[in-house]
Amino acid sequence: MGLAKLPQPRVLDATAGLGRDAFVLASLGARVTLVERNEMVAALLADARRRAALDPVAAAAAARTEIVCADARSLLGPPSSASVGGPAGERFDVVYLDPMYPDRGKSALAGKELQLLRELAGPDDDADELLGPALANARRRVVVKRPLKAPPLAGRKPALAFAGTQARFDVYLVAH
Repeated sequence: MGLAKLPQPRVLDATAGLGRDAFVLASLGARVTLVERNEMVAALLADARRRAALDPVAAAAAARTEIVCADARSLLGPPSSASVGGPAGERFDVVYLDPMYPDRGKSALAGKELQLLRELAGPDDDADELLGPALANARRRVVVKRPLKAPPLAGRKPALAFAGTQARFDVYLVAH
């Protein structure tokens, strides 16, 4: 994410889901805008943020988050748009994409939280459509979380890739 290189970087988590990654980033000092298009999931995020704000340990991270219920594509704008920008035309240092992993067709079930999220939000069949607008909006980089063996988002090769045991982070650097 390159957080160490910027004081209080602005991060757009364009596929917020249950907000875990965004909360980790906020805990590390980033100001994070979480975008979730599913109204029910966005309401769950807002409730979690409200409860975190009451916790002395989590309050500072909660204060660095903002939740927006919208389709991220509408906030990022089309890749060629001159009016690209997030809420109030804002651009972000980093745009983070973690689209719902495709169903692997294996018999082992995903964790309970992921099962719930899939049930509420459905698949991210349009995830490839986020990369272009994300690249147009980001000032520094776009980071995409992918399954280890999945092809890059939108078939576009990243500048860097960091593979863990369960996932891979593809990093697209943006010239500024």
